[in-house]
Amino acid sequence: MNILRKKIFDLFPSSFGLDLSDLSIKAVWLDRVGTHDSVESFGSVPLAFGNVVDGEIINAEAVKSAVMSLLEKVGPKKIRTRQVICSLPETKAFLRIITLPKMEAEEVKEAIKWEIEANIPLTLDQVYYDWQILDINLTQEKAKMNVLVVAVARSVVDQFATVLESAGLEVVGLETESIAQARSLLPEKHEKNTTLIVDIGDRRTSFLIAIGSTPCFTSSVPLSSQMITEAISKEMKISFDEAEAIKIKHGLGSLALKSPILKAAEPVLENMAVEIEKSIDFYLNNLGYSSAIDAIVLCGGGSNMNGLLPYMTKRLGRTVEFGNPWVNVGLGREIPLIDRNRSVQYSTAIGLALRGLDEYEDFA
Repeated sequence: MNILRKKIFDLFPSSFGLDLSDLSIKAVWLDRVGTHDSVESFGSVPLAFGNVVDGEIINAEAVKSAVMSLLEKVGPKKIRTRQVICSLPETKAFLRIITLPKMEAEEVKEAIKWEIEANIPLTLDQVYYDWQILDINLTQEKAKMNVLVVAVARSVVDQFATVLESAGLEVVGLETESIAQARSLLPEKHEKNTTLIVDIGDRRTSFLIAIGSTPCFTSSVPLSSQMITEAISKEMKISFDEAEAIKIKHGLGSLALKSPILKAAEPVLENMAVEIEKSIDFYLNNLGYSSAIDAIVLCGGGSNMNGLLPYMTKRLGRTVEFGNPWVNVGLGREIPLIDRNRSVQYSTAIGLALRGLDEYEDFA
Protein backbone atom coordinates (compact mmCIF):
# COMPACT_ATOMS: atom_id res chain seq x y z
CA MET A 1 0.00 0.00 0.00
CA ASN A 2 1.20 3.50 -0.82
CA ILE A 3 2.62 5.12 2.31
CA LEU A 4 0.46 8.21 1.85
CA ARG A 5 -2.65 6.05 1.88
CA LYS A 6 -1.68 4.74 5.33
CA LYS A 7 -1.69 8.35 6.54
CA ILE A 8 1.17 7.73 8.96
CA PHE A 9 1.77 11.48 9.18
CA ASP A 10 -1.51 12.61 7.54
CA LEU A 11 0.39 15.26 5.60
CA PHE A 12 -2.29 15.53 2.92
CA PRO A 13 -5.73 15.18 4.51
CA SER A 14 -8.70 14.72 2.19
CA SER A 15 -11.02 17.60 1.34
CA PHE A 16 -14.17 18.08 3.40
CA GLY A 17 -17.71 18.44 2.09
CA LEU A 18 -19.72 21.64 2.58
CA ASP A 19 -23.44 21.79 1.85
CA LEU A 20 -24.39 25.46 1.50
CA SER A 21 -28.16 25.92 1.16
CA ASP A 22 -30.69 28.71 1.70
CA LEU A 23 -31.20 28.24 5.45
CA SER A 24 -28.26 26.19 6.70
CA ILE A 25 -24.65 25.18 6.12
CA LYS A 26 -23.45 21.66 6.89
CA ALA A 27 -19.95 20.18 6.88
CA VAL A 28 -18.64 16.60 6.92
CA TRP A 29 -15.02 15.49 6.90
CA LEU A 30 -14.25 11.79 6.37
CA ASP A 31 -10.97 9.95 6.83
CA ARG A 32 -9.86 6.68 5.23
CA VAL A 33 -7.24 4.25 6.47
CA GLY A 34 -6.88 1.26 4.18
CA THR A 35 -10.48 0.21 3.47
CA HIS A 36 -11.95 1.71 6.64
CA ASP A 37 -13.70 5.09 6.63
CA SER A 38 -14.54 7.20 9.65
CA VAL A 39 -16.36 10.45 10.36
CA GLU A 40 -13.76 12.85 11.76
CA SER A 41 -15.85 16.04 11.89
CA PHE A 42 -19.35 17.22 11.20
CA GLY A 43 -21.60 20.11 12.11
CA SER A 44 -24.31 22.48 11.01
CA VAL A 45 -25.19 26.15 11.52
CA PRO A 46 -28.39 27.96 10.53
CA LEU A 47 -28.49 30.79 8.02
CA ALA A 48 -30.89 33.63 8.64
CA PHE A 49 -33.64 34.00 6.06
CA GLY A 50 -32.64 36.29 3.20
CA ASN A 51 -28.87 35.70 3.23
CA VAL A 52 -29.19 33.06 0.52
CA VAL A 53 -32.32 33.11 -1.63
CA ASP A 54 -33.09 30.38 -4.16
CA GLY A 55 -29.43 29.42 -4.30
CA GLU A 56 -28.14 32.96 -4.79
CA ILE A 57 -25.94 34.56 -2.13
CA ILE A 58 -27.48 37.91 -1.18
CA ASN A 59 -25.40 38.76 1.89
CA ALA A 60 -21.84 37.54 1.29
CA GLU A 61 -20.51 38.79 4.62
CA ALA A 62 -23.17 36.93 6.61
CA VAL A 63 -22.50 33.70 4.70
CA LYS A 64 -18.74 34.08 5.20
CA SER A 65 -19.28 34.56 8.95
CA ALA A 66 -21.55 31.50 9.10
CA VAL A 67 -18.94 29.36 7.32
CA MET A 68 -16.22 30.48 9.74
CA SER A 69 -18.54 29.86 12.70
CA LEU A 70 -19.26 26.37 11.41
CA LEU A 71 -15.55 25.55 11.12
CA GLU A 72 -15.13 26.53 14.77
CA LYS A 73 -18.16 24.49 15.84
CA VAL A 74 -17.57 21.15 14.09
CA GLY A 75 -16.55 18.11 16.10
CA PRO A 76 -15.46 15.83 17.57
CA LYS A 77 -12.24 16.88 15.80
CA LYS A 78 -11.37 20.11 14.07
CA ILE A 79 -11.20 20.02 10.29
CA ARG A 80 -7.46 20.13 9.57
CA THR A 81 -7.70 20.90 5.88
CA ARG A 82 -8.66 24.12 4.16
CA GLN A 83 -9.57 22.26 0.99
CA VAL A 84 -13.30 22.10 0.42
CA ILE A 85 -15.75 20.60 -2.06
CA CYS A 86 -18.95 22.63 -1.95
CA SER A 87 -22.48 22.01 -3.19
CA LEU A 88 -24.08 24.09 -5.90
CA PRO A 89 -27.83 24.81 -5.82
CA GLU A 90 -29.93 22.53 -8.00
CA THR A 91 -32.13 25.46 -9.06
CA LYS A 92 -29.14 27.11 -10.76
CA ALA A 93 -27.89 23.99 -12.54
CA PHE A 94 -28.81 22.22 -15.76
CA LEU A 95 -28.34 18.46 -16.00
CA ARG A 96 -28.89 16.75 -19.34
CA ILE A 97 -28.08 13.41 -20.92
CA ILE A 98 -27.36 13.88 -24.58
CA THR A 99 -26.97 11.28 -27.32
CA LEU A 100 -24.10 11.52 -29.79
CA PRO A 101 -22.69 9.29 -32.51
CA LYS A 102 -19.75 7.31 -31.13
CA MET A 103 -16.62 9.42 -31.33
CA GLU A 104 -13.31 10.05 -29.61
CA ALA A 105 -13.18 12.13 -26.43
CA GLU A 106 -11.54 15.07 -28.21
CA GLU A 107 -14.41 15.17 -30.69
CA VAL A 108 -16.94 14.99 -27.84
CA LYS A 109 -15.36 18.10 -26.35
CA GLU A 110 -16.33 20.11 -29.43
CA ALA A 111 -19.73 18.47 -29.93
CA ILE A 112 -20.71 19.27 -26.32
CA LYS A 113 -20.44 22.99 -26.99
CA TRP A 114 -23.09 22.83 -29.70
CA GLU A 115 -25.34 20.67 -27.53
CA ILE A 116 -25.11 23.10 -24.60
CA GLU A 117 -26.20 25.96 -26.84
CA ALA A 118 -29.14 23.88 -28.07
CA ASN A 119 -30.28 22.40 -24.73
CA ILE A 120 -29.59 25.02 -22.07
CA PRO A 121 -31.24 28.47 -21.83
CA LEU A 122 -27.90 30.25 -21.31
CA THR A 123 -25.09 31.00 -23.73
CA LEU A 124 -21.81 29.11 -23.52
CA ASP A 125 -19.97 32.10 -22.06
CA GLN A 126 -22.56 32.35 -19.24
CA VAL A 127 -21.94 28.88 -17.81
CA TYR A 128 -19.29 26.59 -16.41
CA TYR A 129 -19.87 23.06 -17.65
CA ASP A 130 -18.52 19.56 -17.30
CA TRP A 131 -19.35 16.28 -19.01
CA GLN A 132 -18.77 12.56 -18.71
CA ILE A 133 -19.25 9.74 -21.20
CA LEU A 134 -21.55 7.19 -19.57
CA ASP A 135 -20.67 3.52 -19.29
CA ILE A 136 -24.32 2.61 -19.88
CA ASN A 137 -26.02 3.05 -23.26
CA LEU A 138 -29.49 4.42 -22.60
CA THR A 139 -30.53 4.42 -26.26
CA GLN A 140 -29.57 0.78 -26.94
CA GLU A 141 -28.19 1.91 -30.31
CA LYS A 142 -24.72 0.48 -30.88
CA ALA A 143 -23.58 3.43 -32.98
CA LYS A 144 -24.61 5.93 -30.30
CA MET A 145 -23.16 7.04 -26.96
CA ASN A 146 -24.65 8.90 -24.00
CA VAL A 147 -22.94 11.84 -22.33
CA LEU A 148 -23.95 13.38 -19.00
CA VAL A 149 -23.64 17.18 -19.16
CA VAL A 150 -23.92 19.52 -16.17
CA ALA A 151 -23.83 23.30 -16.58
CA VAL A 152 -24.11 25.98 -13.90
CA ALA A 153 -24.38 29.75 -14.32
CA ARG A 154 -20.95 31.37 -14.01
CA SER A 155 -22.35 34.11 -11.78
CA VAL A 156 -23.42 31.52 -9.17
CA VAL A 157 -20.17 29.56 -9.23
CA ASP A 158 -18.05 32.72 -8.95
CA GLN A 159 -20.23 33.95 -6.09
CA PHE A 160 -19.82 30.73 -4.08
CA ALA A 161 -16.08 30.49 -4.75
CA THR A 162 -15.46 34.11 -3.73
CA VAL A 163 -17.30 33.75 -0.41
CA LEU A 164 -15.56 30.48 0.48
CA GLU A 165 -12.13 31.90 -0.37
CA SER A 166 -12.87 34.96 1.77
CA ALA A 167 -13.47 32.51 4.65
CA GLY A 168 -9.94 31.16 4.17
CA LEU A 169 -10.87 28.01 2.24
CA GLU A 170 -9.38 26.58 -0.94
CA VAL A 171 -12.14 25.46 -3.29
CA VAL A 172 -10.98 22.26 -4.99
CA GLY A 173 -14.39 21.17 -6.24
CA LEU A 174 -17.97 22.31 -6.76
CA GLU A 175 -20.78 19.86 -7.41
CA THR A 176 -24.56 19.97 -7.78
CA GLU A 177 -26.60 18.66 -4.87
CA SER A 178 -28.12 15.85 -6.96
CA ILE A 179 -24.78 14.34 -7.96
CA ALA A 180 -23.52 14.48 -4.36
CA GLN A 181 -26.73 12.82 -3.14
CA ALA A 182 -26.45 10.09 -5.76
CA ARG A 183 -22.94 9.32 -4.48
CA SER A 184 -24.06 9.00 -0.86
CA LEU A 185 -27.51 7.41 -1.19
CA LEU A 186 -27.32 5.00 -4.12
CA PRO A 187 -25.52 1.67 -3.55
CA GLU A 188 -22.78 1.18 -6.11
CA LYS A 189 -23.73 -2.50 -6.55
CA HIS A 190 -27.28 -1.78 -7.81
CA GLU A 191 -26.11 -0.82 -11.29
CA LYS A 192 -29.44 -1.30 -13.09
CA ASN A 193 -31.98 -0.16 -10.48
CA THR A 194 -33.84 3.06 -11.21
CA THR A 195 -34.31 5.19 -8.09
CA LEU A 196 -36.20 8.40 -7.43
CA ILE A 197 -34.62 10.50 -4.66
CA VAL A 198 -36.99 13.04 -3.08
CA ASP A 199 -35.06 15.72 -1.16
CA ILE A 200 -37.48 17.64 1.09
CA GLY A 201 -35.76 20.84 2.18
CA ASP A 202 -36.69 23.99 4.08
CA ARG A 203 -37.38 26.00 0.92
CA ARG A 204 -38.03 23.47 -1.86
CA THR A 205 -38.30 19.80 -2.78
CA SER A 206 -35.93 18.41 -5.40
CA PHE A 207 -36.27 15.23 -7.43
CA LEU A 208 -33.46 13.11 -8.83
CA ILE A 209 -33.97 9.97 -10.92
CA ALA A 210 -30.90 7.80 -11.39
CA ILE A 211 -30.06 4.49 -13.01
CA GLY A 212 -27.60 2.84 -10.67
CA SER A 213 -25.68 5.88 -9.45
CA THR A 214 -25.95 7.80 -12.74
CA PRO A 215 -28.25 10.85 -12.51
CA CYS A 216 -30.65 10.98 -15.48
CA PHE A 217 -33.23 13.60 -14.56
CA THR A 218 -33.56 16.39 -12.00
CA SER A 219 -36.28 18.89 -11.18
CA SER A 220 -37.33 21.12 -8.30
CA VAL A 221 -40.65 22.48 -7.00
CA PRO A 222 -41.41 25.21 -4.42
CA LEU A 223 -42.88 22.81 -1.87
CA SER A 224 -41.08 22.48 1.44
CA SER A 225 -41.16 21.43 5.07
CA GLN A 226 -41.67 25.09 5.97
CA MET A 227 -44.88 25.13 3.95
CA ILE A 228 -46.15 22.21 6.03
CA THR A 229 -45.37 24.17 9.20
CA GLU A 230 -47.11 27.26 7.79
CA ALA A 231 -50.20 25.17 6.95
CA ILE A 232 -50.33 23.79 10.51
CA SER A 233 -49.85 27.30 11.91
CA LYS A 234 -52.71 28.72 9.83
CA GLU A 235 -55.15 25.86 10.39
CA MET A 236 -54.56 25.58 14.14
CA LYS A 237 -54.25 29.36 14.62
CA ILE A 238 -50.91 29.17 16.39
CA SER A 239 -47.53 30.80 15.74
CA PHE A 240 -45.06 29.38 13.25
CA ASP A 241 -42.66 28.42 16.07
CA GLU A 242 -45.43 26.62 17.97
CA ALA A 243 -46.46 24.77 14.80
CA GLU A 244 -42.85 23.75 14.15
CA ALA A 245 -42.52 22.43 17.72
CA ILE A 246 -45.75 20.40 17.32
CA LYS A 247 -44.60 19.03 13.97
CA ILE A 248 -41.25 17.94 15.43
CA LYS A 249 -42.83 16.37 18.53
CA HIS A 250 -45.92 14.70 17.04
CA GLY A 251 -45.27 14.49 13.32
CA LEU A 252 -48.47 13.98 11.35
CA GLY A 253 -50.20 12.31 14.29
CA SER A 254 -52.66 9.49 13.66
CA LEU A 255 -53.09 8.66 9.97
CA ALA A 256 -56.06 6.37 10.66
CA LEU A 257 -57.97 8.97 12.69
CA LYS A 258 -56.82 11.90 10.54
CA SER A 259 -55.36 14.00 13.31
CA PRO A 260 -55.73 17.81 13.20
CA ILE A 261 -52.05 18.03 12.22
CA LEU A 262 -52.57 15.70 9.26
CA LYS A 263 -55.69 17.58 8.14
CA ALA A 264 -53.74 20.84 8.19
CA ALA A 265 -50.69 19.42 6.37
CA GLU A 266 -52.53 17.25 3.85
CA PRO A 267 -52.98 19.87 1.08
CA VAL A 268 -49.20 20.41 0.97
CA LEU A 269 -48.52 16.67 1.17
CA GLU A 270 -51.02 16.01 -1.62
CA ASN A 271 -49.29 18.59 -3.84
CA MET A 272 -45.97 16.92 -3.07
CA ALA A 273 -47.36 13.49 -4.01
CA VAL A 274 -48.78 14.90 -7.26
CA GLU A 275 -45.38 16.39 -8.16
CA ILE A 276 -43.70 13.05 -7.46
CA GLU A 277 -46.17 11.36 -9.82
CA LYS A 278 -45.59 14.03 -12.48
CA SER A 279 -41.83 13.51 -12.30
CA ILE A 280 -42.22 9.75 -12.64
CA ASP A 281 -44.64 10.11 -15.57
CA PHE A 282 -42.37 12.58 -17.37
CA TYR A 283 -39.34 10.36 -16.92
CA LEU A 284 -41.05 7.16 -18.05
CA ASN A 285 -43.07 8.63 -20.93
CA ASN A 286 -40.75 11.34 -22.26
CA LEU A 287 -37.24 10.17 -21.45
CA GLY A 288 -37.80 6.43 -21.22
CA TYR A 289 -34.27 5.55 -20.11
CA SER A 290 -35.81 2.70 -18.07
CA SER A 291 -39.20 1.04 -17.95
CA ALA A 292 -40.01 1.49 -14.25
CA ILE A 293 -39.04 3.23 -11.02
CA ASP A 294 -37.69 0.53 -8.71
CA ALA A 295 -37.45 2.57 -5.50
CA ILE A 296 -38.40 5.92 -3.99
CA VAL A 297 -35.99 7.29 -1.38
CA LEU A 298 -36.61 10.27 0.92
CA CYS A 299 -33.87 12.55 2.22
CA GLY A 300 -33.46 16.11 3.47
CA GLY A 301 -34.48 17.64 6.80
CA GLY A 302 -38.19 17.58 5.98
CA SER A 303 -38.20 13.81 5.43
CA ASN A 304 -37.77 13.14 9.17
CA MET A 305 -41.34 14.07 10.08
CA ASN A 306 -43.06 11.17 11.87
CA GLY A 307 -45.82 9.69 9.75
CA LEU A 308 -44.54 11.02 6.43
CA LEU A 309 -43.15 7.69 5.24
CA PRO A 310 -46.36 5.66 5.76
CA TYR A 311 -48.43 8.54 4.37
CA MET A 312 -46.44 8.70 1.11
CA THR A 313 -46.29 4.91 0.83
CA LYS A 314 -50.08 4.69 1.03
CA ARG A 315 -50.76 7.76 -1.13
CA LEU A 316 -48.39 6.75 -3.94
CA GLY A 317 -49.11 3.04 -3.77
CA ARG A 318 -45.37 2.39 -3.91
CA THR A 319 -42.68 1.38 -1.47
CA VAL A 320 -41.05 4.50 -0.04
CA GLU A 321 -37.98 4.33 2.21
CA PHE A 322 -35.60 6.63 4.03
CA GLY A 323 -32.25 7.17 2.37
CA ASN A 324 -29.12 5.71 3.94
CA PRO A 325 -26.26 8.15 3.24
CA TRP A 326 -23.71 5.70 4.72
CA VAL A 327 -24.33 2.98 2.14
CA ASN A 328 -21.05 3.73 0.31
CA VAL A 329 -19.01 4.72 3.37
CA GLY A 330 -16.77 1.89 4.60
CA LEU A 331 -17.58 2.16 8.30
CA GLY A 332 -17.50 -1.60 8.93
CA ARG A 333 -19.23 -2.24 12.25
CA GLU A 334 -18.61 1.28 13.47
CA ILE A 335 -21.75 3.27 14.30
CA PRO A 336 -21.81 6.65 12.50
CA LEU A 337 -21.32 9.68 14.72
CA ILE A 338 -24.35 11.33 13.10
CA ASP A 339 -27.48 9.56 14.33
CA ARG A 340 -30.00 8.03 11.93
CA ASN A 341 -32.59 10.82 12.22
CA ARG A 342 -30.08 13.50 11.29
CA SER A 343 -28.09 11.50 8.75
CA VAL A 344 -30.52 12.15 5.88
CA GLN A 345 -30.07 15.89 6.44
CA TYR A 346 -26.34 15.40 5.79
CA SER A 347 -26.78 13.37 2.56
CA THR A 348 -25.34 16.08 0.32
CA ALA A 349 -22.41 16.87 2.64
CA ILE A 350 -21.57 13.16 2.99
CA GLY A 351 -21.62 12.75 -0.80
CA LEU A 352 -19.25 15.69 -1.18
CA ALA A 353 -16.95 14.31 1.53
CA LEU A 354 -16.92 10.94 -0.25
CA ARG A 355 -15.71 12.68 -3.40
CA GLY A 356 -12.96 14.25 -1.29
CA LEU A 357 -11.90 10.78 -0.11
CA ASP A 358 -11.94 9.32 -3.62
CA GLU A 359 -9.85 12.16 -5.01
CA TYR A 360 -7.39 11.74 -2.11
CA GLU A 361 -7.08 8.04 -2.99
CA ASP A 362 -6.42 8.92 -6.63
CA PHE A 363 -3.66 11.26 -5.51
CA ALA A 364 -2.16 8.74 -3.11
